[in-house]
Amino acid sequence: MSEQRSVPVREHLLNLEPCRHGGLIQETSEKYGIPESEILDFSANFNPLGSPFEYPGSGLDFDEIIKNSLGKILEYPDNRYLEFREAAAKFVGLGVSPENIIPGNGSTEIIRLLVECVIEKGDKVLIPWPTFGEYEMQCRIMGAEIEYPSQEEIETLPDEVLEKAKILFICNPNNPTGKLRTRNQLKALAERCRAHKTLLYVDEAFIDLSDPAQSVADLTTSNDYVFVMRSLTKAFAIPGVRMGFGIASPGMAGILNTARLSWNLGTIANAIGTALLNMEGGACSQYLEESRVAIREEGRLLKAKLDRIRGFEVGEVNVNYIFVDISGFMLDSGELSKRLAARGVLVRDCANFQCLGKDFIRVAVRPAEENDKLISAIGEVITEWGREQAKQELQHVIEKAAEEGIGGRKTCEYYPCHFEGQNCTFCFCPFYPCEDERTGGKWIKSSRGGKVWSCVDCHLVHKTEIAQQILDCLMHEGDTEELVKVAWKKVMEPIL
Repeated sequence: MSEQRSVPVREHLLNLEPCRHGGLIQETSEKYGIPESEILDFSANFNPLGSPFEYPGSGLDFDEIIKNSLGKILEYPDNRYLEFREAAAKFVGLGVSPENIIPGNGSTEIIRLLVECVIEKGDKVLIPWPTFGEYEMQCRIMGAEIEYPSQEEIETLPDEVLEKAKILFICNPNNPTGKLRTRNQLKALAERCRAHKTLLYVDEAFIDLSDPAQSVADLTTSNDYVFVMRSLTKAFAIPGVRMGFGIASPGMAGILNTARLSWNLGTIANAIGTALLNMEGGACSQYLEESRVAIREEGRLLKAKLDRIRGFEVGEVNVNYIFVDISGFMLDSGELSKRLAARGVLVRDCANFQCLGKDFIRVAVRPAEENDKLISAIGEVITEWGREQAKQELQHVIEKAAEEGIGGRKTCEYYPCHFEGQNCTFCFCPFYPCEDERTGGKWIKSSRGGKVWSCVDCHLVHKTEIAQQILDCLMHEGDTEELVKVAWKKVMEPIL
């Protein structure tokens, strides 16, 4: 028996892969040597206004909350969490009571608790793709059999499919696509699920940053087959505290509260969560109302800028993140994410979402100044890639010229012809960007913001006699970059 097989765990866990998430600031800092404070994180989706403790109108004093909690850290918390549950019910409204609330140490623990209490090995669950990866992770741990309908199939799932499923997971708004389903759509789905005794799990982690009017939290009060999850992490931008709660019928909530870990909220987390949920106005507080306005306004501006990048197809703006199809872009999601990370800008590579491959990224909506830095960083990546391609092309030209002499290409797949008889030996100018306007080149306004060097009016390197002189310089032994400098000095400077 192999060493792996000797580990005393259930066999189906031996090949379990960890769920990948965004927010890898420390890992990126270690990898690229960039201070954590200088990294812009668009890979994790938090309220762009920051936490309510930074918001002047919230009436919350973080230091005071911590100070009042310190006296209780020598005691076990009261694991009924009565104040937290009362605050959560008040925050949600919609007729939800404390008896409907299940406190949780973040959304992942809530998913784990629900799945542990509902799923038996071999049960079927429905996880529409693409969506949050923790549903699959927690179901696999319990040995469930998973089916993956597409997001577009949810409303038309056949009765026989629902009949066989123990749980149907819906993320609303969906992560990573941002699709927002209406309350009426989910009410109809909830009735179908109840008829087939399929638990409808509705993840509303982002609803308070989108449109709270679409919440179905109230359905839990009279339907044992609806479970709603809320997260404080996203709406209040407190990922380090780990806070959330489930909402279920009183009977279901009672069982889950008995089954959950006895002290799943620490004293300080409990105090912070209770204070946040008790903020004046609840889901309609000035802080959250202003947050939703900022997300809509900045999201539309960011979408417009992303739309101008060739090869980007940008999704809808319903929440504080945007899903981007980059299948027409020059780089795949892994390469683009890696190059941005090297510049201290993180975006979410969506390759590990079910069925997506390397054609999609997700970017958070952040304050305007930071959004502009994202666009600028993408522009730098495009320029970097272009220079790399130019170097590769130049090397190819030099190698080919060594064998065949100067070519006589009359067409070029990269640029339109400037003039009749144009020589396309150099598809990419070896001097780009020369930044010398005597060539006919000039700085133009970029669609991504800022300026970019344009060669469209420069004809020089496409003249056969000039191309030959440049090649004569480049054919010598030595470093290519140094030879390019020599060619500029010997060939271009006298002409200019």
